[in-house]
Amino acid sequence: MTQLYDVNIREIRPLPSPQEYRDRLPITDSITQTVAQGRRAIADIVSGRDDRLLIIAGPCSIHDTQAGLEYAGRLKELADTFQDRLLIAMRVYFEKPRTTVGWKGLVYDPHLRGSIDISDGLHMAREFLLKVAEMGLLATTEFLDPITPQYLADMVSWAAIGARTAESQTHRQMASGLSMPVGFKNGTGNSVQLAVDAVVSAQAGHGFLGVDSAGQAAVVITNGNPDCHVVLRGGTRGPNYDADSIAEAVALTKRAGVRTQLVVDCSHGNSDKDHTKQSVAFRSAVDQRLRGNADIVGLMLESHLIEGGQKLDESDPSKLKYGISITDSCIGWEETVDLLTETYNAMDRSRATAQSTSHY
Repeated sequence: MTQLYDVNIREIRPLPSPQEYRDRLPITDSITQTVAQGRRAIADIVSGRDDRLLIIAGPCSIHDTQAGLEYAGRLKELADTFQDRLLIAMRVYFEKPRTTVGWKGLVYDPHLRGSIDISDGLHMAREFLLKVAEMGLLATTEFLDPITPQYLADMVSWAAIGARTAESQTHRQMASGLSMPVGFKNGTGNSVQLAVDAVVSAQAGHGFLGVDSAGQAAVVITNGNPDCHVVLRGGTRGPNYDADSIAEAVALTKRAGVRTQLVVDCSHGNSDKDHTKQSVAFRSAVDQRLRGNADIVGLMLESHLIEGGQKLDESDPSKLKYGISITDSCIGWEETVDLLTETYNAMDRSRATAQSTSHY
């Protein structure tokens, strides 16, 4: 008889359940406290209750866990030093959406050889998140596959839904059930309305198909996520971090009845995919914030130990240089320190000026 199912399936591999991964790599009480406090703090920032600036900085993607942990250790020092003005969290991305084909991230190809060893990839990703959390550093990520959060989300303090998936009903439903604040990026064609619609959708309750902790297919019913917001990342029509673009985005959120607070992603379309232009977007957004635009509550930077990028050769991953991104090009560590120090000092002066003025 003619086969009607799995016609184009080469192989189906069993995968341990989310609970098995949690049992194998459990979180401690201190990690639970770190993540919970981080989520509350970020929720307070994106709702305007906390006037600190959220900074999400880190590699475009994690491909080398040793280099990633070195970066995390350095970022933790900055997070502690600047904590009264900046809330610094690390960008920890394990899934990469591809326009066509390419390396899809540590979860899917942890050995950088096209292995599709997702079981090992999830283990490595969870282990990495544990080590970051043990440092007391907050982790952020983009969720791409709707099942991945069951394996990793308990150690994530902020999540993004990317430009390619913000219009997806599946991802809006998923976000409605996530336990942390979620930022929806504008579409690749610059549509901010798309992201606003996503926020409206994710704030509502949904019912959809998913998996439970035991890995069984299940009907998932959500309450809706109250801490969703828009992320401006530019697009094919150019950057959207300028004052007019931000005012337009705020107007769209007001019209939809959702929160006006925005995060500006300084990479992607806002840097014309040129890492050397991230600082331009970053400084512009900071300047607007210092001039009184309280709707700019966060900034994202693609940053690594060494600036630039490199190509992955799956036939010989050993050729890769340490501390350099294999996906989008990143700014280097020295520039990261300079930008965050400059921002902290400017915010410190601004607050001191405001306090002295209020005495008259």
